[in-house]
Amino acid sequence: MKIGILGGGQLGRMFIQESLKYDDEFYVLDPNPECSCANISHFTRGDFNDYDTVLDFGRDKDVVTIEIEHVNADALGELENQGVKVVPNSKIIKIIQQKILQKQFYEENRIPSPEYEIMAGSEDEIKIQIPFVQKLNTGGYDGKGVQLLRSNDDWRNLWTRESVLENLVDIDKELSVIVAKNENGEIKTFPVTEMVADPKLNLLDFNICPADISDETQKQIDVIANRFIKSADSAGLFAIELFLDKNGKVWVNETAPRLHNSGHQSQEGNSNSQFEQFYRVVTNSPLADTEVFGFSGMLNLIGEDNYSGKVKYEGLEEVLKLPKTYVHLYGKKETKPGRKMGHINVLADSREELMEKLIHIKSLMRVIA
Repeated sequence: MKIGILGGGQLGRMFIQESLKYDDEFYVLDPNPECSCANISHFTRGDFNDYDTVLDFGRDKDVVTIEIEHVNADALGELENQGVKVVPNSKIIKIIQQKILQKQFYEENRIPSPEYEIMAGSEDEIKIQIPFVQKLNTGGYDGKGVQLLRSNDDWRNLWTRESVLENLVDIDKELSVIVAKNENGEIKTFPVTEMVADPKLNLLDFNICPADISDETQKQIDVIANRFIKSADSAGLFAIELFLDKNGKVWVNETAPRLHNSGHQSQEGNSNSQFEQFYRVVTNSPLADTEVFGFSGMLNLIGEDNYSGKVKYEGLEEVLKLPKTYVHLYGKKETKPGRKMGHINVLADSREELMEKLIHIKSLMRVIA
């Protein structure tokens, strides 16, 4: 099977690495000739936001998928018209890649999400009260295109662009659930993970599985996942990012229609990883078992402040000596502040042991130039 991927970042790299044990050919479209996938695929340099480029790239593929949602969904729709399989389908990609459409989708399908207001581009139209979160309608990812306005002094920082303005949730925990569906309608859900964010970069810092949640919280998440996958009406692998508030209510923050950072610990922590599952989805194969092995966690390797240039992984040799510790680097030659360069997965027999290991590794490792 000829599998085309829009985007050549680390998610595509790990997907291809996992899938090379099968007999398929992998084709990647990305504007960066030094992207993570460039050396492990049939690589085409090009803009995945350009209609004609995406159309030309996808025409001879058996299936086209994505590892980033900011692609030309109209071109994917035309490929579908021409008989090319697109996973997930162009309709749900188009909904998710626009924050306004995504919020309206939740509202229409009774999926709990924080109350919001649409900002068309003029500050004069705003009725929402501070504090609130502003999310640009398009283009945001990894904390970019999102900002929190806490006080009246922050009004001067407001982006005067089309946005979603969202009421602030009094967050107890940030959670994620990854759900997969193949074309045959089979559905599998990974165990819920708990996310600990870096407050400065607004990026995922630690990932912990299984999450420390009550049965009632799990029931709410099950309802959300089932309602989402039914409403999306598409094969795919979807990462649903969630807030648990201090009153015990679960809210959907946003959804990624692709592989996700919050599922990386599944590489060693589950009987099958999110990358294996995504391969099964794309090829419409029977979905894989997602059973968790004890406690697992993940630490992102992020470029340190004040370092740009050829990457060096300080402390890597010490980390490689540790038991039940697994290093995944993304093949990026250059580091810069805040850039995701890799991650480390850890297995443990208890949550306490897991946190100790993750904190210890974080103290050992630095990504510098």
